[in-house]
Amino acid sequence: MGQRRIGQASLAEALLPAGAGSNRRLERIVGLIDWAPMERLLAPLRAPTGRPGYPPLALFRALLLAQWYQLSDPGLEEALADRLSFRRFCGFGLDDGTPDETTLCRYRTALAERGMAEALFGELNRQLDTKGLVLKAGTLIDATLVEAAVARPPHSEGEVSTKDPEAGFTRRGQRSFFGFKAHVAVDLGSDLIRDAVLTGADVGDSLAADGLVQGDEAAVFADKAYDSAPRREALADAGIVDGIMHRGHARRPLAAWQRWMNTALAPIRGQVERAFGTLKRSYGWRRVRYRGLVRNGAHLHLLCTAMNLRRAERLLA
Repeated sequence: MGQRRIGQASLAEALLPAGAGSNRRLERIVGLIDWAPMERLLAPLRAPTGRPGYPPLALFRALLLAQWYQLSDPGLEEALADRLSFRRFCGFGLDDGTPDETTLCRYRTALAERGMAEALFGELNRQLDTKGLVLKAGTLIDATLVEAAVARPPHSEGEVSTKDPEAGFTRRGQRSFFGFKAHVAVDLGSDLIRDAVLTGADVGDSLAADGLVQGDEAAVFADKAYDSAPRREALADAGIVDGIMHRGHARRPLAAWQRWMNTALAPIRGQVERAFGTLKRSYGWRRVRYRGLVRNGAHLHLLCTAMNLRRAERLLA
């Protein structure tokens, strides 16, 4: 049905010394979850006619490798061609051909256009929840800025970019910022990312917050930017503990109990910064790679999937 068969045993495989090309972390990740539901989600990407294509699951695992090792499409093509551990993780045998950079690029674009990256991220989280790794003691909500892949408009702040009109402007301290904003919900205690949404940088943190509340957590923690009476009322109605820090105003300064509460909540809420630190330092996501919300949103979900797989592997090790 338009798909290559890969991973067949060969004489070359039999002649390899024991342990050759072994990567224990990748091997543990392969055995961590049931990949069959993901393979079913990816089934529409199989080529129905024409030259047989690579199995969609093998290509998806290749994209995960690209996130963990910060590989470009040409770098991933080269690594798949000569790294045995990478070939095994994706399911390629020694005698199998591997995808070139054009194939990988087209596949990633198809994932984005069909919304499959978000669906795969959701399936992973469903399985991690079934394993009891999602603690639900609390959800940490926050947002971080990521620079656009294109140069900012040269004339004035707030001008729409002709190269990427979905990127936006905001202020970070005294400086102007042009790009996107990643809004995330992180599980308190496990550090697993439960949800993620990408918007232009001009979208306020609070506007995406309500959609990040999962509904099954015991509490929600967030900084002062999320202080809203309707939001607090909605949490109370849902039986969720309100862990949102309080914001003072010139005409309504904080009461002593609110200042005390902010001091108590700050170290809990601040744990979300670990996720942002991992995204930017370990995965190099200080600047988006693509143009527009669709492709960059899919990339964000790929990153979150990769992060959760590695985090879950460590939690179970």
